[in-house]
Amino acid sequence: MVKGLLQGNRQTRPLIVPIVFSLGAKIENLSFRAYLDNPTKISNALRQIRTQLRTDGVACYFDPLLEAEALGGPQQRDETNQTSSIRWPESAETGELPARLRSPEEAANSPRVRAAVEVIRRLNSLLRDEPLLMAGVSGPFTLAARLTGIDPGAMRHGHDPPELALETAAAAITKIASAFVDAGANLIFIREENLPSLTSSKCQNWVSLLAPLFNVVRFYEAMPVLQIGTESTTSENIEMIFQQEWDAILCSASEEFLARPQGRDENFMFGCSVPLEVLEASESSGARFLGLSGARSALLTTDGDVPVGTDLKRLMNVFEAIARPT
Repeated sequence: MVKGLLQGNRQTRPLIVPIVFSLGAKIENLSFRAYLDNPTKISNALRQIRTQLRTDGVACYFDPLLEAEALGGPQQRDETNQTSSIRWPESAETGELPARLRSPEEAANSPRVRAAVEVIRRLNSLLRDEPLLMAGVSGPFTLAARLTGIDPGAMRHGHDPPELALETAAAAITKIASAFVDAGANLIFIREENLPSLTSSKCQNWVSLLAPLFNVVRFYEAMPVLQIGTESTTSENIEMIFQQEWDAILCSASEEFLARPQGRDENFMFGCSVPLEVLEASESSGARFLGLSGARSALLTTDGDVPVGTDLKRLMNVFEAIARPT
């Protein structure tokens, strides 16, 4: 199916690829931090999840702080050792890059990126039913905001990351994604949790920053998925986004986004991110959610890593209801 999508051919059904990763920490009775560092525990947990969740893909590694830590920012944990943030060794002014960042090459060879690569390699050899292997990286705006300490909401009010930060972020995620696909990953999610107000020139620059990453992923016959957070998909941004040519599957949970494929070329491929709250509602509400779109999606995923307490059987029922032809 992925090979067909790479060639621009619409498939008879969407790929069903919910992101279920952090649940493995509960299965292994580990803190999330300890879980992230242990390829053996991650691989074991994901194999157990696979016995219950017979979807098209396995979420090998998803951590929104991976790239920032790989570039030199250590994580700080709360007293429960769960919630985390990045704290740079030397303070910098908001909007400026921290001193002595690692290079993109060094970031791609950092201990946790190596751990993620090892998980992908192990599952590539262990999972004989050949599910798609999935991994995620942050988008350039999202990572640049983390590197420069810019509050995501501030980007909506004109406080954009500087160009150097965007270029640094794009180079880092390209190197890290390259390591993932080289290890055998088939789907790479590029998650833009927040975007600034996009002008035509900003949007074109964003496309150019992402182009090397898309090219690398597709070179390995893997599929890039640009996943845009709901808060980023304002009317203004959606208009600009849909004016661009994307060499990836565009994906969002925004109702306005899902209404836009109507009237587009039939070969236009988009993905649907199911809001996590839908997983707690009825199956029929999930089916109605996709009914917002007049076109058939190429991919169904979740709008983020599913909560640890999620009922996997219910998740499957919701996704199957959405994917079921009407």
